[in-house]
Amino acid sequence: MNDARTDEVRDLLARAAEQAGHPSLDTAAVFAKASRVRRRHCLVLAGAALAAVAGGLVTVAGMTPGKTERPPAAASSPARTELTGGSGREQKLAGLLPAETGKIEEVSLPMLVKDADLASSTSDDSGGALDGSYAVRRDGGVGYLRITLRDRAQLEAKTPDRHPLTEDLCAQTETPRAECVREKLSENRVLTIWRQPREHNDSATLAWGEELTGQLALPDGRVLFIHDSTGFRGHGQLGPLLRTPPLTRTQLRTLILQAELVTANPV
Repeated sequence: MNDARTDEVRDLLARAAEQAGHPSLDTAAVFAKASRVRRRHCLVLAGAALAAVAGGLVTVAGMTPGKTERPPAAASSPARTELTGGSGREQKLAGLLPAETGKIEEVSLPMLVKDADLASSTSDDSGGALDGSYAVRRDGGVGYLRITLRDRAQLEAKTPDRHPLTEDLCAQTETPRAECVREKLSENRVLTIWRQPREHNDSATLAWGEELTGQLALPDGRVLFIHDSTGFRGHGQLGPLLRTPPLTRTQLRTLILQAELVTANPV
Protein backbone atom coordinates (compact mmCIF):
# COMPACT_ATOMS: atom_id res chain seq x y z
CA MET A 1 0.00 0.00 0.00
CA ASN A 2 2.91 2.38 0.77
CA ASP A 3 4.53 1.75 -2.65
CA ALA A 4 1.28 2.53 -4.46
CA ARG A 5 0.96 5.87 -2.66
CA THR A 6 4.59 6.70 -3.51
CA ASP A 7 4.01 5.98 -7.20
CA GLU A 8 0.85 8.10 -7.15
CA VAL A 9 2.76 11.03 -5.70
CA ARG A 10 5.50 10.64 -8.36
CA ASP A 11 2.92 10.67 -11.18
CA LEU A 12 1.29 13.83 -9.83
CA LEU A 13 4.66 15.59 -9.59
CA ALA A 14 5.63 14.56 -13.07
CA ARG A 15 2.38 15.91 -14.57
CA ALA A 16 2.75 19.18 -12.70
CA ALA A 17 6.30 19.57 -13.93
CA GLU A 18 5.29 18.98 -17.54
CA GLN A 19 2.53 21.63 -17.36
CA ALA A 20 4.59 24.26 -15.51
CA GLY A 21 7.81 23.74 -17.32
CA HIS A 22 10.01 24.30 -14.30
CA PRO A 23 8.88 22.87 -11.00
CA SER A 24 8.83 25.36 -8.18
CA LEU A 25 8.64 22.67 -5.42
CA ASP A 26 11.50 20.72 -3.89
CA THR A 27 10.75 17.07 -4.67
CA ALA A 28 12.72 15.83 -1.67
CA ALA A 29 10.76 18.10 0.65
CA VAL A 30 7.48 16.89 -0.77
CA PHE A 31 8.46 13.26 -0.26
CA ALA A 32 9.64 14.01 3.28
CA LYS A 33 6.32 15.68 4.12
CA ALA A 34 4.39 12.77 2.62
CA SER A 35 6.45 10.39 4.71
CA ARG A 36 5.64 12.34 7.90
CA VAL A 37 1.93 12.27 7.08
CA ARG A 38 2.03 8.50 6.58
CA ARG A 39 3.85 8.01 9.89
CA ARG A 40 1.27 10.11 11.80
CA HIS A 41 -1.54 8.20 10.13
CA CYS A 42 0.01 4.87 11.11
CA LEU A 43 0.59 6.01 14.70
CA VAL A 44 -3.06 7.10 15.06
CA LEU A 45 -4.28 3.74 13.74
CA ALA A 46 -1.89 1.88 16.02
CA GLY A 47 -3.03 3.90 19.07
CA ALA A 48 -6.68 3.21 18.35
CA ALA A 49 -5.96 -0.50 18.02
CA LEU A 50 -4.07 -0.57 21.33
CA ALA A 51 -6.92 1.23 23.10
CA ALA A 52 -9.45 -1.26 21.77
CA VAL A 53 -7.30 -4.18 22.90
CA ALA A 54 -6.77 -2.64 26.35
CA GLY A 55 -10.49 -2.08 26.76
CA GLY A 56 -11.17 -5.67 25.87
CA LEU A 57 -8.59 -6.86 28.40
CA VAL A 58 -10.14 -4.76 31.18
CA THR A 59 -13.59 -6.14 30.42
CA VAL A 60 -12.33 -9.71 30.39
CA ALA A 61 -10.31 -9.20 33.57
CA GLY A 62 -13.39 -7.93 35.39
CA MET A 63 -15.33 -11.10 34.57
CA THR A 64 -14.58 -14.42 36.18
CA PRO A 65 -16.07 -17.80 35.30
CA GLY A 66 -19.42 -18.40 36.97
CA LYS A 67 -19.98 -14.72 37.87
CA THR A 68 -21.70 -11.87 36.14
CA GLU A 69 -21.22 -8.21 36.63
CA ARG A 70 -23.54 -6.82 39.30
CA PRO A 71 -24.62 -3.23 39.94
CA PRO A 72 -23.44 -1.59 43.18
CA ALA A 73 -25.48 -2.64 46.20
CA ALA A 74 -28.19 -0.21 47.17
CA ALA A 75 -27.87 1.65 50.44
CA SER A 76 -29.28 -0.30 53.35
CA SER A 77 -32.86 0.58 54.17
CA PRO A 78 -33.55 2.58 57.34
CA ALA A 79 -34.62 0.85 60.50
CA ARG A 80 -38.10 -0.60 60.18
CA THR A 81 -40.90 1.30 61.84
CA GLU A 82 -43.93 -0.90 62.46
CA LEU A 83 -46.89 1.40 62.07
CA THR A 84 -50.44 0.35 62.63
CA GLY A 85 -51.70 3.68 61.33
CA GLY A 86 -54.71 4.04 59.11
CA SER A 87 -57.13 3.81 62.03
CA GLY A 88 -57.19 7.57 62.45
CA ARG A 89 -56.42 7.26 66.18
CA GLU A 90 -53.10 9.07 65.99
CA GLN A 91 -54.76 12.09 64.37
CA LYS A 92 -57.48 12.15 67.02
CA LEU A 93 -54.94 11.84 69.83
CA ALA A 94 -52.75 14.59 68.34
CA GLY A 95 -55.78 16.86 68.41
CA LEU A 96 -56.01 16.41 72.20
CA LEU A 97 -52.34 17.19 72.85
CA PRO A 98 -50.42 20.47 73.05
CA ALA A 99 -48.81 21.48 69.75
CA GLU A 100 -45.29 21.26 71.22
CA THR A 101 -45.71 17.59 72.22
CA GLY A 102 -44.09 16.36 69.00
CA LYS A 103 -44.94 14.14 66.03
CA ILE A 104 -47.38 11.36 66.94
CA GLU A 105 -47.24 7.94 65.25
CA GLU A 106 -49.27 4.91 66.20
CA VAL A 107 -47.02 1.85 66.58
CA SER A 108 -47.21 -1.77 67.64
CA LEU A 109 -44.84 -2.35 70.56
CA PRO A 110 -45.08 -6.18 70.29
CA MET A 111 -43.95 -5.91 66.67
CA LEU A 112 -41.09 -3.61 67.63
CA VAL A 113 -39.71 -5.33 70.71
CA LYS A 114 -40.72 -8.95 70.08
CA ASP A 115 -40.86 -9.11 66.25
CA ALA A 116 -44.44 -10.34 66.55
CA ASP A 117 -46.56 -10.43 63.43
CA LEU A 118 -49.51 -8.09 62.99
CA ALA A 119 -52.14 -10.76 63.68
CA SER A 120 -50.70 -11.84 67.03
CA SER A 121 -49.91 -8.28 68.13
CA THR A 122 -53.45 -7.00 67.57
CA SER A 123 -55.42 -7.03 70.81
CA ASP A 124 -59.05 -8.10 70.83
CA ASP A 125 -59.75 -6.65 74.28
CA SER A 126 -59.16 -3.00 73.40
CA GLY A 127 -61.83 -1.14 75.30
CA GLY A 128 -61.25 2.51 74.42
CA ALA A 129 -61.61 4.37 71.16
CA LEU A 130 -58.01 5.66 71.43
CA ASP A 131 -56.42 2.58 72.99
CA GLY A 132 -52.97 1.93 71.56
CA SER A 133 -49.28 2.76 71.67
CA TYR A 134 -48.00 5.98 70.15
CA ALA A 135 -44.42 6.99 69.42
CA VAL A 136 -43.71 10.64 70.15
CA ARG A 137 -40.80 12.09 68.16
CA ARG A 138 -39.30 15.30 69.51
CA ASP A 139 -35.85 16.91 69.62
CA GLY A 140 -34.19 13.85 68.06
CA GLY A 141 -35.60 11.41 70.62
CA VAL A 142 -38.53 8.98 70.73
CA GLY A 143 -40.87 8.58 73.69
CA TYR A 144 -44.19 6.77 74.00
CA LEU A 145 -47.75 7.25 75.12
CA ARG A 146 -49.63 4.03 75.88
CA ILE A 147 -53.37 4.26 76.45
CA THR A 148 -55.40 1.33 77.78
CA LEU A 149 -59.02 1.20 78.96
CA ARG A 150 -59.96 -1.97 80.87
CA ASP A 151 -63.42 -3.03 81.98
CA ARG A 152 -64.34 -4.65 85.28
CA ALA A 153 -64.25 -8.22 83.92
CA GLN A 154 -60.78 -7.84 82.47
CA LEU A 155 -59.42 -6.38 85.70
CA GLU A 156 -61.01 -9.02 87.90
CA ALA A 157 -59.61 -11.79 85.69
CA LYS A 158 -56.07 -10.46 86.19
CA THR A 159 -56.24 -9.06 89.72
CA PRO A 160 -59.39 -10.28 91.46
CA ASP A 161 -58.45 -8.66 94.76
CA ARG A 162 -58.04 -5.15 93.37
CA HIS A 163 -60.60 -2.45 93.98
CA PRO A 164 -59.35 0.60 92.06
CA LEU A 165 -61.94 2.98 93.51
CA THR A 166 -61.04 2.26 97.10
CA GLU A 167 -57.40 1.18 97.07
CA ASP A 168 -54.73 3.78 97.72
CA LEU A 169 -51.81 3.09 95.40
CA CYS A 170 -49.73 5.81 97.02
CA ALA A 171 -49.92 4.08 100.41
CA GLN A 172 -48.71 0.70 99.16
CA THR A 173 -45.27 -0.10 100.52
CA GLU A 174 -44.61 -3.28 98.50
CA THR A 175 -44.62 -1.20 95.31
CA PRO A 176 -43.18 2.23 96.08
CA ARG A 177 -44.35 4.96 93.70
CA ALA A 178 -42.38 8.21 93.57
CA GLU A 179 -44.24 11.51 93.70
CA CYS A 180 -47.55 9.67 93.94
CA VAL A 181 -50.70 11.80 94.15
CA ARG A 182 -54.23 10.44 94.60
CA GLU A 183 -57.26 12.61 93.83
CA LYS A 184 -60.93 12.00 94.47
CA LEU A 185 -62.81 13.63 91.61
CA SER A 186 -66.45 14.36 90.93
CA GLU A 187 -68.78 11.60 89.71
CA ASN A 188 -67.07 9.13 92.04
CA ARG A 189 -63.86 8.97 90.03
CA VAL A 190 -60.39 8.47 91.46
CA LEU A 191 -57.23 9.66 89.70
CA THR A 192 -53.73 8.56 90.69
CA ILE A 193 -50.52 9.79 89.04
CA TRP A 194 -47.00 8.71 89.96
CA ARG A 195 -43.49 8.60 88.56
CA GLN A 196 -41.57 5.47 87.68
CA PRO A 197 -37.79 5.41 88.27
CA ARG A 198 -35.40 5.88 85.34
CA GLU A 199 -34.15 2.82 83.48
CA HIS A 200 -36.37 0.18 85.09
CA ASN A 201 -36.02 -3.18 83.35
CA ASP A 202 -39.00 -4.75 81.68
CA SER A 203 -36.99 -7.78 80.54
CA ALA A 204 -33.40 -8.91 80.12
CA THR A 205 -33.14 -7.09 76.79
CA LEU A 206 -35.47 -4.13 77.33
CA ALA A 207 -35.14 -1.18 79.70
CA TRP A 208 -37.67 1.64 79.92
CA GLY A 209 -36.69 5.16 80.82
CA GLU A 210 -38.41 7.54 83.20
CA GLU A 211 -42.19 7.38 83.09
CA LEU A 212 -45.25 9.10 84.46
CA THR A 213 -48.19 6.76 84.97
CA GLY A 214 -51.79 7.81 85.30
CA GLN A 215 -54.69 5.64 86.48
CA LEU A 216 -58.28 6.85 86.36
CA ALA A 217 -60.81 4.60 88.14
CA LEU A 218 -64.38 5.05 86.91
CA PRO A 219 -67.60 4.35 88.88
CA ASP A 220 -68.69 1.58 86.50
CA GLY A 221 -65.60 -0.48 87.34
CA ARG A 222 -63.53 0.44 84.30
CA VAL A 223 -59.99 1.80 84.68
CA LEU A 224 -58.08 3.99 82.23
CA PHE A 225 -54.27 3.75 82.19
CA ILE A 226 -51.81 6.10 80.48
CA HIS A 227 -48.07 5.48 80.43
CA ASP A 228 -46.14 8.64 79.58
CA SER A 229 -42.62 7.34 78.89
CA THR A 230 -39.31 8.80 77.74
CA GLY A 231 -38.80 5.62 75.68
CA PHE A 232 -36.87 2.38 75.94
CA ARG A 233 -33.45 0.95 75.19
CA GLY A 234 -33.05 -2.41 73.52
CA HIS A 235 -34.29 -4.42 70.58
CA GLY A 236 -36.67 -2.44 68.36
CA GLN A 237 -35.57 0.93 69.71
CA LEU A 238 -36.64 3.68 67.29
CA GLY A 239 -34.35 6.37 68.63
CA PRO A 240 -32.72 7.88 71.73
CA LEU A 241 -34.75 8.43 74.85
CA LEU A 242 -36.43 11.78 75.36
CA ARG A 243 -34.94 13.95 78.09
CA THR A 244 -38.35 14.17 79.78
CA PRO A 245 -41.66 12.28 79.27
CA PRO A 246 -43.71 13.50 76.30
CA LEU A 247 -46.26 15.10 78.64
CA THR A 248 -45.74 16.96 81.89
CA ARG A 249 -47.72 15.87 84.93
CA THR A 250 -50.24 18.66 84.33
CA GLN A 251 -50.60 17.74 80.64
CA LEU A 252 -51.01 14.05 81.53
CA ARG A 253 -53.77 14.93 84.00
CA THR A 254 -55.54 16.99 81.35
CA LEU A 255 -55.34 14.16 78.80
CA ILE A 256 -56.53 11.36 81.07
CA LEU A 257 -59.67 13.35 81.91
CA GLN A 258 -60.68 13.72 78.27
CA ALA A 259 -64.01 12.06 77.50
CA GLU A 260 -62.72 10.69 74.18
CA LEU A 261 -60.41 8.28 76.02
CA VAL A 262 -63.23 6.54 77.90
CA THR A 263 -65.48 6.28 74.85
CA ALA A 264 -66.06 2.65 73.94
CA ASN A 265 -64.09 1.29 71.02
CA PRO A 266 -66.50 1.00 68.05
CA VAL A 267 -65.66 -2.60 67.10
